Amino acid sequence: MIPRYSRPEMAAVWAPETRFAIWLEIERHALDAQVARGEAPQAAADALARAIREHGDALVDPARIEAIERETRHDVIAFLTNLADHVGSDARFIHQGLTSSDVLDTCLAVQLDRAGALLEQGIAAVAAALERRAVEHRHTLCVGRSHGVHAEPTSFGLKLAGHHAEFARAGERMRVARREIATCVISGPVGTFASVAPEVEAHVAARMGLAPEPVSTQVIPRDRHAMYFAMLGVIAGAVERLAVEIRHLQRSEVGEAAEAFGKGQKGSSAMPHKKNPILSENLTGLARIVRAAVTPALENVALWHERDISHSAVERVFAPDATIALDFALSRLAGVVDGLVVDAAAMRRNLESRGGLVYSQRVLLALVERGIGREDAYAIVQEIALDVWEEGGDFEAALAADARVAAVLDRAALAALFRPEPCLQHVDTIFERVFGRTTDESTEKEGSGRS
Repeated sequence: MIPRYSRPEMAAVWAPETRFAIWLEIERHALDAQVARGEAPQAAADALARAIREHGDALVDPARIEAIERETRHDVIAFLTNLADHVGSDARFIHQGLTSSDVLDTCLAVQLDRAGALLEQGIAAVAAALERRAVEHRHTLCVGRSHGVHAEPTSFGLKLAGHHAEFARAGERMRVARREIATCVISGPVGTFASVAPEVEAHVAARMGLAPEPVSTQVIPRDRHAMYFAMLGVIAGAVERLAVEIRHLQRSEVGEAAEAFGKGQKGSSAMPHKKNPILSENLTGLARIVRAAVTPALENVALWHERDISHSAVERVFAPDATIALDFALSRLAGVVDGLVVDAAAMRRNLESRGGLVYSQRVLLALVERGIGREDAYAIVQEIALDVWEEGGDFEAALAADARVAAVLDRAALAALFRPEPCLQHVDTIFERVFGRTTDESTEKEGSGRS
């Protein structure tokens, strides 16, 4: 992933220095286990420990390892050759009985688990921002839309609560994905343990915080990776759904919410008046990058026989890119939500802009309650509503002027149907479902203006 969309902590997970350091840790734990079993001399473990103390980072110098790889055309052999240059003759016991996939796949599991931990933090930050803003705007009235068309009144807080619930699910999905991927393989060629004991794998797994892969075929089965990246794709969908909502609300014709616009910020090189939802648009693009990893991850499941390397090059590209992109997107989204400028007055104007048509269902139900058949009531309300839709005017007044409606609903009863507050009567119940508690009225802001 390019530096523009890379946060340092996540980028470090995929740095060559990190990869080689994990390889070294795997080899050291495997050697320790073999020494304990009497399969390698203590002198070999001592030599490796001494080399680590004396040479530090130089022991896994990426430039040196990559130079060797240009000759060997094999990354693990290049790593072991570099290690032997520092360890000496006892290096022959390092990687004893192991195959390259033991190191590569166990390392990838560690990296994906670490990346997942950072993504969990990012998800939690978005959820926290959504909760704060949802509480703030719990009773901020706005129009709900279906198909992009005015439907019925809702609150902006309820909108945000819905997104919070989705990110709460995203957090659990990330935890499941981490449990799924955190497996270790140290089973030798074709996974039979013919050249390395299962106890060695168990020791490495315990030291690395992983679980032994039950059946490894020399590689960790790629259904695990497919599930991990599929989960990332779903989480990216949650990011984009919220980003698209913000983009729509910031349109000039809507103007209900907007990204914060900093002092000195410029919206357009040509039009000085512009304030564009560039961060939310960027989030839509980043979500595409993350979802792009899902299909190749699924296609990697069907490897030939016990193993091939058709998955290898693909994972080297999309594993860093997808996790880095999603990490950046989550951080950016949390900032967008925290700084979102909410125009409650514009929300109220839009709610009232269609002459009260948003209360058509309440009128329909009231007519049915007063004895008119549902089909007939629907036809009456639709006829009057469509006239107001096309010609303009006041829906309540048009209903009052209709003899069929006036026969069962007087003006007071009709006026009571055109109040938005009843539409929010169950907000507390929904908030308790989402947040596990009812928000504290004394600390809540009611969203009476721009915020």
